[in-house]
Amino acid sequence: MMAKGAGFTHPYVPNAAPEPRRRLLAAIGVGDIDELYASVPADLRLQGVLDLPPPLPGEHDLRRHLEGILARNRSCRDLLNVRGAGCWQHFVPALCDEIVGRGEFLTAYAGGPYSDHGKNQALFEFQSLLGELVGMEVVSPPTYDAGAAACSAIAMACRVTGRRGILVPALMHPDRLSQLRGFTQPAATITTVRQDPDTGLLDLADLRAKLSSAIGAVYIENPGYLGSVETGAPEAAALAHAAGALVVVAVDPISLGVIAAPADYGADIVTGDLQPLGIRMYGGGGCAGFIASRDEERFVHEYPTMLITPSPAAGGGIGFGWSTQERTSYDKRHEATDYYGTTQWLWGIGAAVYLSLMGPKGMVELGQGIMARARYATKGIAAIPGVRVPGQNGVVFKEFVVDLAGTGKTVAAINRRLLGVGIMGGHDLGTEFPELAARMMVCFTEVHDRADIDRFTAALAEAVR
Repeated sequence: MMAKGAGFTHPYVPNAAPEPRRRLLAAIGVGDIDELYASVPADLRLQGVLDLPPPLPGEHDLRRHLEGILARNRSCRDLLNVRGAGCWQHFVPALCDEIVGRGEFLTAYAGGPYSDHGKNQALFEFQSLLGELVGMEVVSPPTYDAGAAACSAIAMACRVTGRRGILVPALMHPDRLSQLRGFTQPAATITTVRQDPDTGLLDLADLRAKLSSAIGAVYIENPGYLGSVETGAPEAAALAHAAGALVVVAVDPISLGVIAAPADYGADIVTGDLQPLGIRMYGGGGCAGFIASRDEERFVHEYPTMLITPSPAAGGGIGFGWSTQERTSYDKRHEATDYYGTTQWLWGIGAAVYLSLMGPKGMVELGQGIMARARYATKGIAAIPGVRVPGQNGVVFKEFVVDLAGTGKTVAAINRRLLGVGIMGGHDLGTEFPELAARMMVCFTEVHDRADIDRFTAALAEAVR
């Protein structure tokens, strides 16, 4: 598609041909497109043309080019993957992909109760299913990611209590801690609570010592970042409540078929990561988080998110629409107490499909299977000479730490050897925590069978020799 004297006209760019462009400029009273940039100083404008490769006018040429780039990658189809640390390989039922790929869900960004009947109802079902899972009555539609949910939940707790002190685990994911520090800095102060470097469990004595009338929120991760189930969570929640603080618990929702719902051991606000619930890893993760609480005005009025609620419809039936929108930055704009921007509602629909397929019994069986795999893996790995599994005698869920200090080799060196035999090794904790140098965190889920675990164990034994 070429125009005389106009050069190449890209077939994928709307209104790129000379005549449609001329009509558009005429309609707004502009003679030349450069007039639109008159307010940009000349020294800030690009001089000349970008150094780009020749255009690919044919769709088949473009496809071949992109497939050539992708072929240079090695994915979990090619490698045995035992790495988690915030993005985990779980099985995704085909129906999840089918539903989230439907046009009315995939392409719909926003709309009201009269234009988005199906999407709003699907999100209400998500809220209901997740509320049952975490033991809470109010659940937000998905937030941008789990970190954004944790930030807003902690800020909610501080506003409810009128206090600015926050206590968080010392061995939480550094990226998550960075998010929390940046988000809460204007209004709150974060203090870390020690954790046992072997088990990853909270030091309750340190928590008790740091609680005071200034602390508004205690943030607990269960399971913790290192994979251990926080068995001290009920006592930690009781200590926080005795000091007048609220308890924010971050969960891995896929664990809640075997671990008690956070509401059962004292959580006031619950957050978590939806990626394990039927969302693929993609290029680092299909990210989405959530916030949940009891149906109390003091909490509901602090939610930054939209909330979808059923309501009697004119003429009979039930409609699904946004409720109490005046809480949000969409209504209050710069006067809002929190910001609610781009969300991941599509992943909420996928999570709802996943939970519907699994049901309560399926979630129990899934959790039991994951814990059994972790237990089997810890026993085999701990038997390797020079290798130690610090949390072997505790309770872990899908992830655990492997101490390689006794081998005299670095985690990076061992992972290079593992990659050479087709295995993506564990996460090098020493890159985040100097005190955990020579420690690797590995992850086993329902996608790993006994042969996979045995293969990794044998390869690790060979790599540490």
